Amino acid sequence: MVEGNRIPAPAGLHCPNCGGNIELRGFAHTKSAVCLQCCSIIDPSTPQLTILQQFDEKMRVRPVMPLGSRGKWDGTLWEIIGFQQRTIYADGLAYSWHEYLLFNPYRGFRYFTLYNGHWNDVQTVHGLPTFTTSGGKKAVTYNGATCKHFQHAEAETTFVMGEFPWAVRVGERNTVDDYVAAPLMLSSEQSEGEINWSQGTYVDGKAIWQAFQLQGAPPQVTGVYANQPSPYAGKVRSSWNTFLVLSIAWAALLAFFVFTAGDKQVFQKSFRYAEATPGEHSFVTEPFDIPGKGNVEVLIRTDLENNWAYFNLALLREDGAKGYDFGREVSYYSGRDSDGSWSEGGKRESVILPAVDAGRYYLRIEPDMDPQASAKAASGMTMNYQVEVRRDVPRSLLFWLVLPLLIIPPIWTSIVAAAFEGKRWAESDYAPTASEDSDE
Repeated sequence: MVEGNRIPAPAGLHCPNCGGNIELRGFAHTKSAVCLQCCSIIDPSTPQLTILQQFDEKMRVRPVMPLGSRGKWDGTLWEIIGFQQRTIYADGLAYSWHEYLLFNPYRGFRYFTLYNGHWNDVQTVHGLPTFTTSGGKKAVTYNGATCKHFQHAEAETTFVMGEFPWAVRVGERNTVDDYVAAPLMLSSEQSEGEINWSQGTYVDGKAIWQAFQLQGAPPQVTGVYANQPSPYAGKVRSSWNTFLVLSIAWAALLAFFVFTAGDKQVFQKSFRYAEATPGEHSFVTEPFDIPGKGNVEVLIRTDLENNWAYFNLALLREDGAKGYDFGREVSYYSGRDSDGSWSEGGKRESVILPAVDAGRYYLRIEPDMDPQASAKAASGMTMNYQVEVRRDVPRSLLFWLVLPLLIIPPIWTSIVAAAFEGKRWAESDYAPTASEDSDE
């Protein structure tokens, strides 16, 4: 026989009110017991089995874990000997949870609590937590864990069943303070000048069901509980660390392409254009060599002011084997208004031809401007522009398009993690109220 894994047979009594059988599983530890037949609370320590309290049958609550259920939990065989429902009231609403008292004659007592499908394994704390602050909230530290204050309330016992190691009463009220650091919850209960501390650990209801071999399935989980571990715990930091690593790799790859690109100038020349000048405005440049492999960039720089110009361009091989036709518009406008200085457009443009074979080429250039520029040209105002051709220029656009894709996962993980914590603290004393929102 292994102590802790065997529970002696319960002692039997008869209810002094209805004569119903009462089995005492807690033995000498039992200070009060409830008759399941007539809902009378009795004191089994007196020879007369004094009736401490009777309450209405209509108040009866059905526990999801039957009294007398046994299961091996944390390496020890436990039996459920008591059940109570406790309630707090806030803004005219009642919030109730269940507490199941577990007993082993060699290990004492512990509790399971249930609220909206959320379970906690609760044990009495043998020591006093240290009060402190954390994140601007009251907090307590115990066994190296710092728990932030979550809620202050008055809890009322609204139903009892089974037996308890204290004189339980329906209507009994205790002042309760909860402090959380998922998956832990430290709770203090104060009544008649006495303060008792307990520590709860969030557990999966399925594990309890399996340990006690209960039928069906545990109650469905609803909402986020005070000390429920976040499914995103550690994922936010991990996702940002991953982003940092990928960003370093992205920057290194970008630098590699930029610094290994040839980016060689193969042609550059300045020109002047005036709309009023008679004759054909299109012309060709002298031939120039484009060596090696890769792309070709054609840049146009102008001195435009509050005007636009369009350039019809063609890059043609001298032997006539190949040609590339393209065009670009350049426009620049600026001024001042009631909002201050403004500008629109730019004085330069460029085009990149993705793959141009090596060879000897020349440019055909045909500029065109706003016809209204004729008057300006007649007074000596013309457009000066420069055309430059470069071979194998670095292209970073694709890299910059990739960067937002890298940052989306950590941002999304941070948002959903914050939303989870927001739901947690929305049930606390620190949640914003409707009146505060309207005042703001």
